[in-house]
Amino acid sequence: MSFDFDAIVVGSGMSGGWVAKELCERGLKVAVIERGRNTDPTEDYKDHVDPWDTPNMGKKTPEDLKKHPIQSEVYAFNQNTKQFWVDDNDHPYITPEDQDYKWRRGYHKGGRSIMWGRQSYRMSEIDFEANKKDNIGVDWPVRYDDIKPWYDHVERFAGISGSMEGLDILPDGVFQPPFEFTCAEEVFKEKVEEKFPGRKVIPGRAAHLTAPTQEQMDLGRGKCQSRALCERGCSFGAYFSSVSATLPAAERTGNMTLIADTAVQKLDYNSETGKISGVQTVNTKTKEKKTLSARTVFLNAGTIPTTMILLNSANEHFPNGLANSSGHLGKNLMDHVACGRGWGIMPGMMDKYHKGRRPNGFYIPRFRNHTEVGEGFIRGYGYQGRIYRNSGWSINNPGIGSSYKKANRTPNPWALSLIAFAEILPDERNQITLHPSKTDQWGFPVPVIDAKMRENEVNLIKQATRDTIAMMDAAGIVMPDADDPEDPHINAPGNGIHEMGTARMGHDSADSVLNKFNQSWDIPNLFVTDGSFMTSGGCQNPSLTYMAFSARAADHAVKLMKENKI
Repeated sequence: MSFDFDAIVVGSGMSGGWVAKELCERGLKVAVIERGRNTDPTEDYKDHVDPWDTPNMGKKTPEDLKKHPIQSEVYAFNQNTKQFWVDDNDHPYITPEDQDYKWRRGYHKGGRSIMWGRQSYRMSEIDFEANKKDNIGVDWPVRYDDIKPWYDHVERFAGISGSMEGLDILPDGVFQPPFEFTCAEEVFKEKVEEKFPGRKVIPGRAAHLTAPTQEQMDLGRGKCQSRALCERGCSFGAYFSSVSATLPAAERTGNMTLIADTAVQKLDYNSETGKISGVQTVNTKTKEKKTLSARTVFLNAGTIPTTMILLNSANEHFPNGLANSSGHLGKNLMDHVACGRGWGIMPGMMDKYHKGRRPNGFYIPRFRNHTEVGEGFIRGYGYQGRIYRNSGWSINNPGIGSSYKKANRTPNPWALSLIAFAEILPDERNQITLHPSKTDQWGFPVPVIDAKMRENEVNLIKQATRDTIAMMDAAGIVMPDADDPEDPHINAPGNGIHEMGTARMGHDSADSVLNKFNQSWDIPNLFVTDGSFMTSGGCQNPSLTYMAFSARAADHAVKLMKENKI
C-alpha cells in the first residue's frame, strides 16, 4: 500500500516539533499539519519594537476585549503579542453554568512554544510513583530511570539554564550556566533557608541559552540578551521554541512538509488492518476538505484539540471515541493551580541594582509532603518568584521638567513577587466531551469542558498561601500583600495553561488509552505525545516532560516501522 507520507504529525508546537525533528532525522518523510498560519518571525515577532512605536502604549483596546475576552486576561497579551492569541468568538467552547474554564491558546506555526513561560523542570521518581503510593488514578507505566536519558537528550538540544542542586524531588539535568540571583534574592535565599531548613531557593531552570553550543548556533540561535520581552517572540532564538529549534532541525533534513492553515477533523480507521488509514483535514481559510495518509500518525494538537479529534472520530468499532476501548478518553483533565500569591518590598540595598532584565527568577522546589508534612492534602507545590528593582518611570507620574525627569530616573525599591504552582489530582469527573449539536464555523463539534478545583486542591491552596506569608515574614518583606489563607484566591482551571491527562498512559488497556511508549493500546500506528498522555501532573511546569516523552515515542515508532510492526 502506498502512502502520502511515512508519518503525519498533527500540531507544530512544543511536542509536535520534537516528533517532527526525531522522525525526519531518522529518514522518514513527515507531514506536519498546523491548524494556524505559517509564522514569520520577521513579521510576527515584535521584540524590537520601541515603546513609542507600540499602538495604544501597549494597552488593550475595547476591540481587543471584544475579540479576545478570554485570551486578553493573560499577562502576555498586549499590542505586541495579540497576533499569537485566538479570536475567542471564532473558537467557542462550553462550560457548565456553575463552572468556568480558561482555555488559553494560539493557532500558528510553533503553537504555544512561542508564548510559554519557559520554566523547565524534570519530574522525579517521587512524581512517577505518586499515583501508586496514594492510590489515585492509575500507576505510571514508567519510572524516572526510563525517562532520564530522554530528559538529557532534549535538554542538550533545547538549551536549559540551571544549577546542579542534588535534590531528589527535582532531579538535576544537562544545564547551561544559570542566571545569577539579584542581591535581594541572595538575601531572601539566606533568610528562608535559615528559617526553613527543608526548603531550598534555587535559580529557576529556564529554556534560555546562556552558553550556546555549536549545534544551537548552527540553527541560528544566540545567547539570551536579558531583555525580558520574551512574550513578543525572540529574534535571537535564545529561548527554545519549535520555530527556533526543532522545526528548523527537521526542515534541514529535507524530509519535512509543513501544511499550514489546515485543521484535522477526524481520523479514518481501517477495521481490516486495525490501523489509521487517513487523516481528514479542512483548510481553515477555504474550507476545502482533503484526506492524507501515512504509515503512522502522531497527535500533538494540544490536550483539548487532540481529545476533540479522537472523540469526533468515533465509529462503529469505537462508538465512544477512537482508541477509547478503556472509556477514559476525555477524562482526568488536569492543570496546575497558580496560587498562594504574595507581593512586598524588601528593604535596603538601595545603592545596588541588577544587570539587565533577566527573563527568570528563583524557584522553591516542593517541600510539602516531602521535607515537611502537609495536613489535609496529598502532593504539593513549588514556588516561582523574583525580586527586582523596576524602573520608576511611568506615564502616570506627576510633575514637569527637571523634577519629573529626576523622579523617572530613580528606580523603585526591591520588590518581591511569589506564586505557587500546585498539583491537580487526576479525577474522572474533570472531563472533555463534544456537544451533540453545536458546531463551529468549520463544522467541528464544540467542546464541553467540565472541570473544577476539588477538596485536595483547595486545601493545597490554603497551605500554599500560609507558606507564602511565612516566607515573606522570614525574609523581612514589608508592605506585604498576600491572599487570605482562609479565603484564598482560586484560579479557574485552565489558568495554569498546562492542560493534560485526557488520554493517559498506563499499564493496562482496561484503564488507560496509551501504553508506556505513548502508543494507542487499540490502534498500533497511533501515538499521542502532547499533554494528553500525562498520568499525573506533578507540580512542575510540564513542557520539558512533553519533550522527553515525544522524543522517546518517536524513536520507538521508528523501530516498530523498521520491524514492519506498524
